[in-house]
Order: sequence, then structure tokens, then C-alpha cells
Amino acid sequence: MNSKRLPETVAYVRITYQSWQQGKIEGDVRAGDYEWQFQWRFKQGKLTVEPSLGRALIKEPLTRFLERCDYQLEPGGDYSFTIRAEL
Repeated sequence: MNSKRLPETVAYVRITYQSWQQGKIEGDVRAGDYEWQFQWRFKQGKLTVEPSLGRALIKEPLTRFLERCDYQLEPGGDYSFTIRAEL
């Protein structure tokens, strides 16, 4: 039996702003040695992540997390999800 496990990194998300009227959630996400600010315009399904350093590593998993959980997220809330990669 192969006991080799896939690498994992936990990403930590903090919601800093939310507006249902504007269709927007903003926050910070950190994983490994990286930190980003994001803006999720859920009515358009558009995610903006800054800075660009390491953006490709977080954009897809963060999009999946936000699509799955956006109605449960609240400003000031701390959340986390696991990425199947080592960052």
C-alpha cells in the first residue's frame, strides 16, 4: 500500500467587508509564506487577488471556497480551507 500523502497547506481567510446590495465580499487570505487581499464579486463570479506574487497558487482554491461558502461568511469572521499543494 502506498502511504505517500499529497502535500497540504491550510489557507486562513478573514472577511473584512461584505455587501449583499453590491454583491461583494472583501478580505485577506494567507497560506504558507504568502498573504493576499481579495475582492469577490459574487454576482459576477469575479475574484480579484492582490498582490500578484503567488496569485496563481491561491486563486482557484479560494474561488472554490468562496463559491461554496459565500452565504455563510460574515465580516470579522475567520475561516480556513485546505489546499492540496505545499505553498
